[in-house]
Amino acid sequence: MAPRRADTTPTPTEQMRRGQLIEATIDLICDRGCAAASLSAIARQAGMSKAAVLYHFSSKDNLTQATLTHVLDSVTAHVTERVAQASGPKEAVVAYVRAVVGHQRTERRHVRVIAEMLLDRQSGAASSVGRWDMLARLLADGQRAGVFREFDPQTVALAVGGAIEGVVSHWLTRPAFDTAFDLDAAASELETFTLHAIERPRPRLPAQASPASSVPRSVL
Repeated sequence: MAPRRADTTPTPTEQMRRGQLIEATIDLICDRGCAAASLSAIARQAGMSKAAVLYHFSSKDNLTQATLTHVLDSVTAHVTERVAQASGPKEAVVAYVRAVVGHQRTERRHVRVIAEMLLDRQSGAASSVGRWDMLARLLADGQRAGVFREFDPQTVALAVGGAIEGVVSHWLTRPAFDTAFDLDAAASELETFTLHAIERPRPRLPAQASPASSVPRSVL
């Protein structure tokens, strides 16, 4: 294996090889879990030697971290694009919830990687810290605009994010061909759940006297 060049910028060929290794890592984690994704197994999956893997990534931790970053960047790009099209704070939060759930449907392999790596505490490659920061910022923006009630954006973002993760985790446990659990319907419920949690309560109208109360009682 040739030594690394002094210029650390990956060439197009190196970028392609790195992409192949990341995809091989995704496949292994999805099929067999993080523990089975050793450097040797990844090398076999990618059709490369272990030395070639170490040329592009100096350790398994570096490769798994690059894999997680790739997956999370994909989610972030998808969600950011949808949120940017929203017309206001409320619409932005709804777009966020819908986009996160929608991405889980189309990129099931990515969701499995995130779930596996967050559970694999021994690897130290993944952390839930900061995962819902974009949602927290959207909630804070809505508060400043006077659209949302007063609350701690970080806490509510964690609560909504936890609800999303719970729904998606349940969906992931079902076979891909099982349509008994409707993810689109679940997304609608998550949207309603979120809006109930963050919107300002509507002012109550003053109670109106019923017609019967305005009619004088008969004097017997």
